[in-house]
Amino acid sequence: MFAAGCANSTPPATPPNAPGPAPDPPQVQAKEAVIETEKGSIVIELFSADAPNTVLNFALLAQQGFYDGLTFHRVIPGFMAQGGCPNGNGTGGPGHTIPCEINHNKHVRGAISMAHAGRDTGGSQFFICFEAQPHLDGKHTVFGQVVSGMDVVDQIEQGDQMLKVTVRDL
Repeated sequence: MFAAGCANSTPPATPPNAPGPAPDPPQVQAKEAVIETEKGSIVIELFSADAPNTVLNFALLAQQGFYDGLTFHRVIPGFMAQGGCPNGNGTGGPGHTIPCEINHNKHVRGAISMAHAGRDTGGSQFFICFEAQPHLDGKHTVFGQVVSGMDVVDQIEQGDQMLKVTVRDL
């Protein structure tokens, strides 16, 4: 059995030209996302501490312009508005998947959560809850909360476009 940090353990020797370990991904700091739509702006506090890899994935996709011009392809009144599919029909993604980061955050009104076809299959699609959806708690990664623009969320209809998505440090 290996115990990290034992006082009597000696680190293994590394050959002189051996590659080192892969660098850790950058630590995610407190961030805020802004989704600009045809109907106004939605400001979202991102839960970097509770879902760091999900927030990092969302931030990197936004930085690359992945979401710009995509639509909310699935809108169910009283439930949620879903977007982030490059195919516009719920079948597409960014070409990679990320693991779920189930946390204590709940699917309350204004929660933003990862959509997926099964555990650890999310990539780029997300949804914003119109109302609380407790049946989704513990099944999808809640990674943010609308802090401004919920009136805009309430107006979203199927096919509405995300003009630009940006993520900034707080």
